[in-house]
Amino acid sequence: MPRTNIPTVETTSGAIEVYTPAARAFHWIVVALIAIQIPVGLYMTYRGGALNIWDATTNNLYSAHKLGGVIILLLVIARFAYRLTAGAPHPEPTIEPWQRVVSEINHWALYGLLLLVPILGYLGVSMFPALNLFGLFDLPALAAPDKKMSETLFEFHKLGAWALLGLIAMHIGAALYHYFIRKDNVLGRMLSLALRKP
Repeated sequence: MPRTNIPTVETTSGAIEVYTPAARAFHWIVVALIAIQIPVGLYMTYRGGALNIWDATTNNLYSAHKLGGVIILLLVIARFAYRLTAGAPHPEPTIEPWQRVVSEINHWALYGLLLLVPILGYLGVSMFPALNLFGLFDLPALAAPDKKMSETLFEFHKLGAWALLGLIAMHIGAALYHYFIRKDNVLGRMLSLALRKP
């Protein structure tokens, strides 16, 4: 995998490679969008499903969730393309080999679900069909209408979202473990304020 212009920083454990500003921007923008997208998704399904309230607020929540999903999908594709072309830093030098393996599995599983979950949602709204956003315009359809299949896709979309939440929790837990317990620079590679510098 190519590795172009990967920056290095002097830290308490020596010089380490860190993520580029572009990689960090992709990461934190997607984090912010996911932090909005998941609560919106939970609340919209609660209003529309459990409460059976289908008003302007519910419709706007669904529109915001669909638009957010498309934006996340496009950003993750761009981020994935950037990673494949620019590469990524080598692992922080003090971590154990098994931690590197677990980290790689978690990272690639996150990439996979960040692509799969919005694709399933988009296919679901295409087949339902429910492509309108805010009563202003329609998203382009990815598939012909098939309401029964759309319901299956929405179930997989929901399961994928819960799996994604689980991976995110593991990812955050590992980052906090490295920062507060191991006191290394794993978190600092993506968050410069957390770097332990000499």
